[in-house]
Amino acid sequence: MSGPKMQGLKPAMKDNHLKLNPLELREAIRTKALKLGFDVVGFAGADADPALKHNLEQYVAEGRHGTMAWMESRQVERASPTGLWQGAKSVISLGLSYAPLEQPNASLGHKDRGTISVYARGRDYHDVMKKRLKALGRWMGETYKCELKVFVDTAPVMEKPLAQKAGIGWQGKHTNLVSREFGSWLFLGEIFTTLELPPSEPEIDHCGNCTACIDACPTGAIAPYHMDARKCISYLTIEHQGEIAPELAAKMGNRIYGCDDCLNACPWNKFAKPNTEPAFSPRAELMEPRLDDLLELDDKGFREFFSGSPIKRIGVERMKRNVIIAKKAGQ
Repeated sequence: MSGPKMQGLKPAMKDNHLKLNPLELREAIRTKALKLGFDVVGFAGADADPALKHNLEQYVAEGRHGTMAWMESRQVERASPTGLWQGAKSVISLGLSYAPLEQPNASLGHKDRGTISVYARGRDYHDVMKKRLKALGRWMGETYKCELKVFVDTAPVMEKPLAQKAGIGWQGKHTNLVSREFGSWLFLGEIFTTLELPPSEPEIDHCGNCTACIDACPTGAIAPYHMDARKCISYLTIEHQGEIAPELAAKMGNRIYGCDDCLNACPWNKFAKPNTEPAFSPRAELMEPRLDDLLELDDKGFREFFSGSPIKRIGVERMKRNVIIAKKAGQ
């Protein structure tokens, strides 16, 4: 869902920002965002893109979203910023790097241990991002008397296409965002606002002939610029409820929450410096958790062990399903 709507002053008192140079206004917001700890900031118009709407409709029509029914039920809102909020004039796209210091897949193949996706080894990024987005939103509302809404992942926002439109990066062949500076390791958040801000120059595709992400996918879920969630290990271990098809489970290895293979394979990662955000530092117990220890957790123990982690949302039963698959892979 979206963050809270933040309103400025009454309409009669909301004209001060109109006297500012739009480029200066944009740069003031960028400067403030960077001071608040964001690593990258870009700007885009809130107008609809018919191509994105078509791609979304095709994705859902082909069933590639799997059991994520919310993608089908909220297509109108997802298709464009104004579909979600009619008052939106501009979108501010913001990124936080979570580029790891350690090798992401170092624990793969360790028979008695589980592998957890890099993004989930530290504090829940939703909390970190939303706190900073709200701080930036409050400052914007107080300074420019505008209205705005903040979003972090859970709202029906096409954040990766918007980030490309805002110049932060481009959607690579694995469909995730790629940055020349941060590689494939960026958390994204957005602010929709009534301010009319000059757009950034959109980023162009720099994948070239590279197929490293496609070749790295254990289940063949990726075709160039197309992802079939039904085969994706991240989807299977996190979003999918119920049993996992044996032919897919056999390729999961000891991945018990998410999968970084396509991200890790991207050559652009060589330019990414390890993040310096303390909240994203990996918890020692989540680096290579013992599979037997995880199987012993009851619901209370699971919630305590994964407190403050995005992993908590999948629940103990789904985690145990993943762990059992991992143990079979190690036999």
